[in-house]
Amino acid sequence: MVIEINRELEIQEHEISYTFSRSSKPGGQNVNKVSTRVTLLFDVEGSPSLTERQRERIWEKLASRIGRDGILRVVSQKHRTQKANREAALERFVTLLAGALKPRRRRRPTAIPREVKEGRLEAKKRRSRIKQARTRPTPDSD
Repeated sequence: MVIEINRELEIQEHEISYTFSRSSKPGGQNVNKVSTRVTLLFDVEGSPSLTERQRERIWEKLASRIGRDGILRVVSQKHRTQKANREAALERFVTLLAGALKPRRRRRPTAIPREVKEGRLEAKKRRSRIKQARTRPTPDSD
């Protein structure tokens, strides 16, 4: 099976592995005996599906989620069943990778309107006049 991340990237399902453990979230009596927490593991460094540029972008954007071993970890323990958590982890994985690979739009600097600049300078002058009026008159000005 193929997991589609975006138009340029598809990842084979065999590149992803899962580990299961007991969840600290909902589960009622099951929480103590069934491993419903899912950790999705994806080897960013060793994946043949990624280009070098994609690998760099993923490292750049998801560095806090990738361990020293180059493995991306996505955890889900929101649901009561292992199947639902597995689907949630996979969905989150696709969202994370798609977001990391999305090109950032360039910021277009905006020009400050002339009226705004003039208004700011006028406010400064007004404030200056107010403060000047607070000073005591000097004896020479009588």
